[in-house]
Amino acid sequence: MSMLKIKKGDTVKVIAGKDKDKEGKVIAVNQKDGKVIVEGVNMITKHAKPSAANPNGGIIHQEAPVDASNVMYLHKGKVTRVGIKVDGDKKVRYAKSTGDVID
Repeated sequence: MSMLKIKKGDTVKVIAGKDKDKEGKVIAVNQKDGKVIVEGVNMITKHAKPSAANPNGGIIHQEAPVDASNVMYLHKGKVTRVGIKVDGDKKVRYAKSTGDVID
């Protein structure tokens, strides 16, 4: 998988799947598998046995990974593609729709 242009902490919008048009913050990124975990998107239920961390066990609701190709970066309320350019002596991400530097 090539380098992902989405990073932890980015705000993204889901563009495909059952959660299409939902927006959320990226919690985690898995570069190797090309997947991201987005807050409040692709919720699953897990049945957990009692443990030291969770003494009662029960049903837990949590986010499952979404393929990175199914999310787009949100810049000023609109989705945009993300590009990489050299600014001085370091690489920076920029929004392709406006040309603004993201970070």
